[in-house]
Amino acid sequence: MAKLGKRTAAAREAFAGKESVTVEEAVALVKNNATAKFDETVEIAVQLGVDPRHADQMVRGVVGLPNGTGKTVRVAVFARGPKAEEAQAAGADIVGAEDLMETVQGGTIEFDRCIATPDMMPIVGRLGKVLGPRNLMPNPKVGTVTMDVKAAVEAAKGGEVQFKVEKAGVVHAGLGKVSFDEGKLVENVRAFMEAVLKAKPAGAKGAYVKKIALSSTMGPGVTIDVDNAAAQ
Repeated sequence: MAKLGKRTAAAREAFAGKESVTVEEAVALVKNNATAKFDETVEIAVQLGVDPRHADQMVRGVVGLPNGTGKTVRVAVFARGPKAEEAQAAGADIVGAEDLMETVQGGTIEFDRCIATPDMMPIVGRLGKVLGPRNLMPNPKVGTVTMDVKAAVEAAKGGEVQFKVEKAGVVHAGLGKVSFDEGKLVENVRAFMEAVLKAKPAGAKGAYVKKIALSSTMGPGVTIDVDNAAAQ
């Protein structure tokens, strides 16, 4: 077995015996034991009692974190004419139509969020096999297929987080940086959990939220009491 480094060993010792803690306790543990030389992301993983292979058990949604993510989000917009100008004015990093489609088809994807006006979807639809696996495909359910390009770009830039359950029934997201104040991280965690709870599908049976874990990019995870995370 590989020998643990001093920082890893110390972090694991700090987390030992601490399970199902409150959101506040989890944030403090993660924040105080993030010792990497960069500003680590605070990440959440939520195990849900759903089987996403069934359409009526799919979980996806979007939430505007009250304190942002601390991450610079690169936004691409598929639009023409006045809507393309609107996107550029709102701060979109890349704006285009057929030219942008060809760029993406060529393997160049230099953006973290993709927005499209409805009339662009025949073009964007050709990119499903490229954008879909990266969770970048515009979707009206999460507000990325819209005529209100300005609002969509500003939301993406301002700390909006999209989430989608994976095959194993887990939802992952980054909810801020360890440099954030504890109170702001707690607010972000609770806002995210509220959105996940609201996204509960009709086909979900039994316990919807099974387990919640919080960690930093390089640190160990701590489990959060499900009832506490759901309390507002």
